[in-house]
Amino acid sequence: MIEMKNIRKTYRVARRNAGFGEVLKSFFHRDYETVTALDDVSFSIRDGETVGYIGPNGAGKSTTIKILSGILTPDSGECLVDGRVPWKNRIDHVAKIGVVFGQRSQLWWDVPVVDSFELLKDIYSIPPDIYSRNKDELTELLDLGEIIRTPARQLSLGQRMRCEIAASLLHSPSILFLDEPTIGLDAVSKIAVREFIVRLNRERKTTIILTTHDMQDIEAITKRIILIGKGKILLDGDISDISGSGDIDHTVAELYRTYEI
Repeated sequence: MIEMKNIRKTYRVARRNAGFGEVLKSFFHRDYETVTALDDVSFSIRDGETVGYIGPNGAGKSTTIKILSGILTPDSGECLVDGRVPWKNRIDHVAKIGVVFGQRSQLWWDVPVVDSFELLKDIYSIPPDIYSRNKDELTELLDLGEIIRTPARQLSLGQRMRCEIAASLLHSPSILFLDEPTIGLDAVSKIAVREFIVRLNRERKTTIILTTHDMQDIEAITKRIILIGKGKILLDGDISDISGSGDIDHTVAELYRTYEI
């Protein structure tokens, strides 16, 4: 069970105008602006649910994921993930979750992917039999084959993302956070990733929270949509009720216009 209650998160951001003179002035005096990333955000997610967390750039999606995964501490509010406060019980918490950031990597750049897997095995203290079983299963399901013997820097984006997903699942997490996992992927790679995530949820009952701008990802993977805009939850409902029989991209675009985000 994931539960967020009245979560608020702000950032203090330095601002200045362009020009060399402004650069010099900034050494002595900086103007700051407080930006509200999350404003009284509340929702709950049941075990085994697949949820699409959507909204425009800057809406607060990644900030939410970082709070749920224990990377960030909110200014106020309550958050429990399977009874744990993510930022207070980080060591125990990260052992139970998997996180994939589409624009960041957990693979070591210059070594074969399998070496990164071995290091993650030691970091998470995965028993050898469970590690071997999971690695073999993920290699087959994600069609990694020879890929895991290749340095991460020599992989295509689609190949690397499949390896990133495998790396996040080696320790058998019960919750998987996916932050734009298909960004930049070709059509074939996207389909492969979608099919695997659906199968993961069906067979292992893994709870999945997906943030993406690709509405086909949302439609293929999730059953529920949470819409966030300007740091506030604007809509929470079943995807079939929201989209009906219409085009999901058109429906979401209409929602953005309705809520002026």
